[in-house]
Amino acid sequence: MNNLLVGVIVLIIFIVVVLMKTAVVVPQRNEYVIERLGKYRTTLEAGFHILIPFLDRIAYKRSLKEEPIDIPAQTCITADNVTMEVDGILYLQVVNARQSAYGIENYHFATAQLAQTSLRSAIGKISLDNTFEARVTLNQQVVEALDEAAQNWGIKVLRYEIKDIQPPHSVLEAMEKQMRAEREKRAEIAKSEGQRQSVINRAEGDRSEAIALSEGEKMKRINEAEGRAQEILKVAEATAEGIRKVGEALASTGGQEAANLEVAKKYLDQFGKLAKENNTMILPGNLTDVSSMVATAMATLKQTGKQLS
Repeated sequence: MNNLLVGVIVLIIFIVVVLMKTAVVVPQRNEYVIERLGKYRTTLEAGFHILIPFLDRIAYKRSLKEEPIDIPAQTCITADNVTMEVDGILYLQVVNARQSAYGIENYHFATAQLAQTSLRSAIGKISLDNTFEARVTLNQQVVEALDEAAQNWGIKVLRYEIKDIQPPHSVLEAMEKQMRAEREKRAEIAKSEGQRQSVINRAEGDRSEAIALSEGEKMKRINEAEGRAQEILKVAEATAEGIRKVGEALASTGGQEAANLEVAKKYLDQFGKLAKENNTMILPGNLTDVSSMVATAMATLKQTGKQLS
């Protein structure tokens, strides 16, 4: 009875082992490489599969998901002989489980090493200043170099990203001084531009003011000239009107006698003033002949009246 129980237990264990080696469930986004008697037989995709026990075995398991690989920091030398520490991260994906198993011993290690050498080569072709600006170009160059070499490894390099670029401390200090000098230069340029614009604005203001003053002075003189012209014209018109009135008065009845009387009166008034204001006088020879003086003045008035008429 004991021997029968032991035999049953052994049989159950054997069946379990056979089932474990026979039935295989492959998870989603995974592939298993199957070998039979040490040779490649097939690649199992996601799902349930039955193997021949003791003949078939799972040699390699590969995930088809995108895998990030950290690339350690390494020393790179730029084209202008500046040493810097650069690290990054690589994203790859297995596209052929068989090639990834038999094409290379360790594709993770191989791609990491190749990424480092490709990055050193790419950085060695550019200067320090261009290194910070050319990250996208550097990443693309590394991806192209890795993708070309990894075709026989059954993997696809999706992208590479530089995480950090660390120049030496002395270079950082020099870059800081350069940036500070650039900022000061821009500040001085901005200040000088402001002063230049201020001078231009003041000059334009002075010019506008001078033009305005000259225009004002011009209008003032024009107005004064027009005023004087109007004044002269008005005086001339008034004088002409007065002479015309005198002529009309002389031509009227009794005008001659009134004019004679007025001239004689004016003559005597002016002669009296002359005697009061001056100590020395020049007297005409016929001082008592007032009538001849009046006659002379009246002859002049008549001649003027004829010319106006």
